Amino acid sequence: MATEGDISPREAEVLELLGARFSNAEIAAQLFISVRTVESHVSSLLRKLEVPDRRALAQRAAVDQPHQEPVPLPAPLTSFIGRAKERVELSEMIMTHRQVTAVGPGGVGKTRLALSVAAEVAGRYADGVWFVDLIPLTDPGMIATAVAGALGLGEQPGRDLTESVVAAMADRQALLVFDNCEHVVDGVARFLEPLLAACPGVRVLATSQARLMVPFERVYQVPPLSLDGESDAVALFTERAAAAGRPLDPPQHDQIAAICARLDGMALAIELAAARYPTLGLDGITAAVSHPLRMLTGGSRADERHRSVRAVLDWSHALLEPADQELLRRVSIFVAPFTVSAAAEVAGSAMHVVADGLARLAEQSLLAVTPSPKGTCYRALETIRQYGTERLSQAGELAGTRARHLRWCLTQAAHLAVAGPDWRSRFDAVADDLRAGLSWAASEPEQRADAYRLARHLAELTFTRHLIGESQQRYEQASALADDPAATASMLRQAAEVAGCRTRGDDTYRLYRAAAQAARHTGDTAGAAVDLATAATAAYRFSSTFVQPPPEEEAIALVCEARGLVSDDPAAEAAVALAEAGVLSDAFGAVQGPADNAVPETLARAERAVELAHRLGNPLAESAALDALTAAHAWAGDTFACAATARRRITLLSSMTDKPETPGGIHELIDGLGMAVQTSLGVGNLADALRWGRQLAGHPALAEVGHRATSWLLVADALAGNVDELLAAGTRFLDAWRRADSPAKAALGPAAAAVAMIHNFRGDHDAEHEWQMVLDRLGDSSERTYGYGALYDAMRMLHHGHAGEAMERMAPEPGQVWKWVTWIWLHWYVAIRAEATVLAGSPHARDRLADARTTVAGNPIAGAIVERAEAFLDQDQERLLATADIFEAAGCRYQVARTMLLAGGEHAARGAAVLADLGLAPITARTSPSYDGPPTRRSGG
Repeated sequence: MATEGDISPREAEVLELLGARFSNAEIAAQLFISVRTVESHVSSLLRKLEVPDRRALAQRAAVDQPHQEPVPLPAPLTSFIGRAKERVELSEMIMTHRQVTAVGPGGVGKTRLALSVAAEVAGRYADGVWFVDLIPLTDPGMIATAVAGALGLGEQPGRDLTESVVAAMADRQALLVFDNCEHVVDGVARFLEPLLAACPGVRVLATSQARLMVPFERVYQVPPLSLDGESDAVALFTERAAAAGRPLDPPQHDQIAAICARLDGMALAIELAAARYPTLGLDGITAAVSHPLRMLTGGSRADERHRSVRAVLDWSHALLEPADQELLRRVSIFVAPFTVSAAAEVAGSAMHVVADGLARLAEQSLLAVTPSPKGTCYRALETIRQYGTERLSQAGELAGTRARHLRWCLTQAAHLAVAGPDWRSRFDAVADDLRAGLSWAASEPEQRADAYRLARHLAELTFTRHLIGESQQRYEQASALADDPAATASMLRQAAEVAGCRTRGDDTYRLYRAAAQAARHTGDTAGAAVDLATAATAAYRFSSTFVQPPPEEEAIALVCEARGLVSDDPAAEAAVALAEAGVLSDAFGAVQGPADNAVPETLARAERAVELAHRLGNPLAESAALDALTAAHAWAGDTFACAATARRRITLLSSMTDKPETPGGIHELIDGLGMAVQTSLGVGNLADALRWGRQLAGHPALAEVGHRATSWLLVADALAGNVDELLAAGTRFLDAWRRADSPAKAALGPAAAAVAMIHNFRGDHDAEHEWQMVLDRLGDSSERTYGYGALYDAMRMLHHGHAGEAMERMAPEPGQVWKWVTWIWLHWYVAIRAEATVLAGSPHARDRLADARTTVAGNPIAGAIVERAEAFLDQDQERLLATADIFEAAGCRYQVARTMLLAGGEHAARGAAVLADLGLAPITARTSPSYDGPPTRRSGG
């Protein structure tokens, strides 16, 4: 077991953040290092601390760092007074019920009680206690966004934020505190039902003025502060009065108790009254509160308590100078903490005047003061904010103040468009106000133009913030707010591109078709042709991202309709040519083999699409066309042309200065990187495969979907024999895949099978079994049977000397399974199949070697495998050993070791040393005798 001195300072930082349940992407952002570096540190910590997985590391971190604050709850600005009985009752209720709602009128003290109880029970939850502030929300549909923000989660492609949160919390033991639910109670209820149903270890404590009405709910009615004996109410008044600068003498207890009784024990009312003690004294406070409260008659006791708070707010408001009254009601428009400069802009007053006024309001407990990296911030408690908004309406200033707030929001949004090192924190600080400003503006016809501008800004900003579900929503909202049909079409296209980034094929298809309709309204038939063609292209190019792909005849009809609208427009011609290269050719190619007549037609159409896009000067259109050409070369079985086209595509995208940061650009780049990794593997170019794979794994848009980001990098590392790198990336893959609720995506199969193979080589059969279970969860597929699955199985059998079994596993001729091997695996399949045939002593070895040599010509790794097998068969040790240099130059050290082991004798010892250096177990069954010269044939290996 490692000692403290064995762990580096950077590893200690990573361990601490693991203990706080940060993801690798979040740790990378905190420490300003790459995700890959974090993965390396995690792998090192697993080895040094001798723990099995990431969860064990997090638990170890909690033990090793007992003084670390594990509960990310808001720090109270004042001490918590009393409530001993309520704390015990509420704590016990949380222990026995999945969801508890602390219910009571505004000002009774629900939030402070909930925070106090949450802090007390934090130790019961291995994954912590998390606070979700719902005050800033104006849209019930944004609950998942608020929760994801509190948990530090991003949206995962293919699922919305609710699904992402549920997946992330599925196996966690945690308490979520939802504060101030009453104004979004329907949204909270809709969110909690799937969360609690799918996450048995999660409990929820909510505060609200009304119950949530969800199946698991247990209501706790928060009472007012006790008024009897040494009451909590008196203690609160005494403490707050002392904090205001004038301690009370004990003999005044009865007078204080009488004041608290008149205030019905309402915590907020008592605090506001105590803040006035230094200037009014007890007699003044008694006189002030007696008359208004005596006028409150009728109604339920709860209603009276509401009125008690309102009466004290009215009284506190009346004691303010007119300028401070105006400032209080105007700053109540902010839903999140605000700065002096923001308040000055919205209040329409000079900065120094506002600064003085905010200080006075804070002194009277009407505003809370919080520090921030940007300076002092202010915030009104929700009850006071609502009161201020009512006063704003009564004064006839609501529309004007909201308009100034909207202008402030637009200014903030424009400034945020300029990124910087603190961009994320600056966005988070104002995001809720931007949303609130948009919510109001969208409902006001005269503000429609500004609402459109703000929706567009928010769509762009949330995309950059990786809130891509909200980004799509805002683009669609902007399309609905736009007065110009051309702007409507533009926003719908942007929404479609964001949907593509989310792997929401159905939405992409729907939105492009809607954009086409909007373009037609403006008379832009060429634009409509582009949109219709792009919708059809998405139907074949990204068919795996659809829940319900459109029928083939529907996609073909769209292409035909688009063709009729092209006229002489170059962009429309290029888009339609791309759709024809995919949709029309795919209708034939999907059912015919690579030797059929459809292949030349497919290639011709794809090449024409590339030519037209290149002439157009649109790199993204050209990239999409190059993708179609790559697919056409794959249908033709031309592995090298596939790789060359994919490299050409990446070069094109990498040369762009701005487009890759747009939704369409990022979507193209991620897809292009994945294709470049696969095609580089197909031609034995491990250096490029690893380079593109690392770039893909480190892309910020994939930070929260490590299983998707690292899948092809895992394949490249496995084939190269980069064991340490594979183990680190495998940790990220598995963690992200499980956080995503273990999606059964067949495309992840090659990665899971590759990691299982390496664990087999390591002799770690428990880990191999774990990854085999992952592979089984991904489902069976023809590619697993005939493609990568056959290849990995044969490599594993050869590793253990079972050449006959390997030959049998790869019995099908490549032409029989062309559809599953032509894309990536053809050269690997042919080469390993030939080697298995030689080592198994097959009489067909010579013929297979000859065929293999022709197929893999130009592939350094596959060619070296075939050359090695032929040298073994020819008893040519010099030729056999020469292949080791080829493997070394190609970065394939595992095959270097195999070469030495096949050579036998003293070379076998060197091969075993290379295997040990890689972290792999020795080969358990010999594949050649002690070397006096290779045998002409060796049955069974």
